[in-house]
Amino acid sequence: MQILVAINDWLWNPLVVLALGLGLTFTMLTRGVQFRLLPEMIRQIRSGKSGGSDAEEGISPFQALMLTLSSRIGVGNIAGVATAIAAGGPGALVWMAVMALVGAALAFVESTLAQIYKRKVDGRLWGGIPYYIERGLGRKWLAAVAAATALSLYGLLAPGIQANNITAAVHTATNVSPWISGAVITAAFAYIVFGGRKRIVAVADTLVPVMAVGYIVAAVVVLAANAPALPGAVWQILTSAFGAHAVFGGIVGSAVAWGVRRALFSNVAGVGEGTYGSAAADVSHPVKQGLVQGFSIYIDTLFVCMATGLMIVVTGSFNVQTADGRVLAENLPGTEAGPAYTQEAVGSVLSGAGPGFIAVAITLFAFTTLVAFYYIADTNLTYLSARTGVRPGARLALRLAMTAVTMYASVQSADLIWAVGDVGYASLAWVNMVCLIFLAKPALAALRDYDAQRRRGLDPVFDPEAAGVRGADYWTGQDAPARRAARRSAEPPREP
Repeated sequence: MQILVAINDWLWNPLVVLALGLGLTFTMLTRGVQFRLLPEMIRQIRSGKSGGSDAEEGISPFQALMLTLSSRIGVGNIAGVATAIAAGGPGALVWMAVMALVGAALAFVESTLAQIYKRKVDGRLWGGIPYYIERGLGRKWLAAVAAATALSLYGLLAPGIQANNITAAVHTATNVSPWISGAVITAAFAYIVFGGRKRIVAVADTLVPVMAVGYIVAAVVVLAANAPALPGAVWQILTSAFGAHAVFGGIVGSAVAWGVRRALFSNVAGVGEGTYGSAAADVSHPVKQGLVQGFSIYIDTLFVCMATGLMIVVTGSFNVQTADGRVLAENLPGTEAGPAYTQEAVGSVLSGAGPGFIAVAITLFAFTTLVAFYYIADTNLTYLSARTGVRPGARLALRLAMTAVTMYASVQSADLIWAVGDVGYASLAWVNMVCLIFLAKPALAALRDYDAQRRRGLDPVFDPEAAGVRGADYWTGQDAPARRAARRSAEPPREP
């Protein structure tokens, strides 16, 4: 276990700097696309237009948003926020928010690239990290490494975090054995993934809006009940983040590190997790889906994570202990950082309801994430099998392996599961972010083309040759001119 902790520190400490730096760089290069085109983000989500809403070829922008949110919104939004506060103090919340604001630019760039370099395989749209590395950088060996890394992470390492937290939360709330709840989760997971892509998209489309809205409503109830204490809690968070708080001001470094680290784990901006669902969207211009995915970072971190953090801080439901063992706050003696903090916060207002509510929330959050992980793993398997096609035995092996991991992790140590998952996330993040440095040019060219068409009052349609983008095979294929012409005639001009 100590070896895994050391590896994580070695991977994550410089990654925090890279993520913040790259997010700031892309914010400047895109002229703050995540801020200046905020109304356009919302418009694209509301449009919902798709030529393939049956998930046989492409899916709608809204469905792609729900699919990526199902992977983004998981246990990191509850347990991850709690661990950030426990290690970095309340100020970690500020740095989570900062990472979200600059991370939206990262998500925009990677999701736009996923759209530019997507492909149609067996009549369906596929894309993501390995696809844009191969076509954008021309490094097929590196694309294969990225695909293998992502397949290992989402097929074997990351699912355990979600399953383990479900069974832990259920056990706390009901005292049901992890073996029993793990078996139920595993059976439900198997039913969905063996049902194929259409069933996966349907689950995300149905559950994600309900669970996200329901959780935020509950947070509003808790905050309203503690309204007099809210200004003080916000002040504590701000002063802790910038070194001015009497107790937590001395751990600003930890606040930054853990805030950024857990924000990355939660919204995975720059890790590339959202690129797979993004590529499947049927849109007329890659930037449209890039904008949608930029907004998804706001939903995940600024809405859901901040709802968790504010509930915990305003009710004082947290402990803080530094890396060298100093205890700075012990409001919940003997309570381990994780879902228990949020359970206590909710229970302080809705007496007795905390454990049950959080158990349900974690179950929904984590289960939809599990389902999305299969989709991501399957996409990477499809890429690695491009020459021969995915053989039925390979896809069956993936489904069985993920089902087995789900059951195994349900009854294992949480510390081990988190440590292994963190190593996997950091490894993929390094591969993706380094590649994004060299892939910014086509994404920026697509954005300039999008802005230019909007200035002419048009609803943008992508022509890679006109935009100066090479290697976008899907957009320059034999049927591309007809597809662009059809979209031009079907879509009314934008209002100037």
